[in-house]
Amino acid sequence: MTTSAWWRRGATTAAALALALIPTAAPATAAAPPPIPAATVVVQHRQLPEPPPAEEARTELGELVVEAPHSMEGYSRDRFPHWIKQYGTCDTREVVLARDGQNIVQDSECRAVSGTWTSPYDDKTFTDAKALDIDHLIPLASSWRSGADTWTTDKRRAFANDLTHSQLVAVSAASNRAKADKSPDQWRPPLRSYWCTYSRAWTDIKHVYGLSVTEPEKAALAEMLDTCA
Repeated sequence: MTTSAWWRRGATTAAALALALIPTAAPATAAAPPPIPAATVVVQHRQLPEPPPAEEARTELGELVVEAPHSMEGYSRDRFPHWIKQYGTCDTREVVLARDGQNIVQDSECRAVSGTWTSPYDDKTFTDAKALDIDHLIPLASSWRSGADTWTTDKRRAFANDLTHSQLVAVSAASNRAKADKSPDQWRPPLRSYWCTYSRAWTDIKHVYGLSVTEPEKAALAEMLDTCA
């Protein structure tokens, strides 16, 4: 190969390498579609089941077995399965939140994403569902001490998720944790005007489920029933 031919071949190769090193524009891509908003459902307000009137509650109170508290041996909240699915993706907690609030909006997973709730125990208003607890009006531990220790798991599940009676209510987390598992002789709602409803509901649920009361508990319930107009 002549010197000039060798030189021309080298130049051509160098030019090709230079072109290969020049960055090329990325191919055009279609714009990403906008995110699909989560499905929302506006829930119509419903009422907490109303307990029997005061006179009927007094009759029920007189029919309750009075005895000392049962042993807590063997107790666990896991013995009362909750919160169970009630329908679709909605569990018991979400059903109660939807029932007890105003202008409730749920997402596609049935979670309450907005709304207004007023806690009947202390008359405090909330717009964030995370600030609320779902109270078992008869606490699970209290029910164990008064007869639920002998129940089947199915009956304890029904009790812990009861939407038919006044057993479940959305309340402020602070009031629920102050109450803990105390009976009416140990704790009462700070809002005195709710004592009538609270004592009627407590008495009725104990009567429905055949749970016992202690002497101090019975006396406190009678006193609270006296606040009913």
